[in-house]
Amino acid sequence: VVWVTVVWETVVRVTVVMVVVVVPVEVVMVLEEVVVVVLVGVVVVPVVVVAVLVVVVLVVVVVKVVWVTVVWETVVRVTVVMVVVVVPVEVVMVLVEVVVVVVVLVEVVMVL
Repeated sequence: VVWVTVVWETVVRVTVVMVVVVVPVEVVMVLEEVVVVVLVGVVVVPVVVVAVLVVVVLVVVVVKVVWVTVVWETVVRVTVVMVVVVVPVEVVMVLVEVVVVVVVLVEVVMVL
């Protein structure tokens, strides 16, 4: 009787502890893992995807801006050099040639 009572009480206590404490704790731990996996899938993955997309867009924008700036500056510099240096030099050279032709013509006329 004592043995049955002790064994029975022990079995009941262990069962109660398992049902009331251990199983709910295990269920909660599994649910926590599920929640973590869901949160990672729902929050972290989209955030990482958005972050990667933002970085890609920023890189593309920076490359385009730098490229446009470099090309634009080059075009502006070439245009400025053409207008400020090359065209006036060409005009002066043509004027010098005209003066030379006029001088030669005047000398030819004077000789005649």
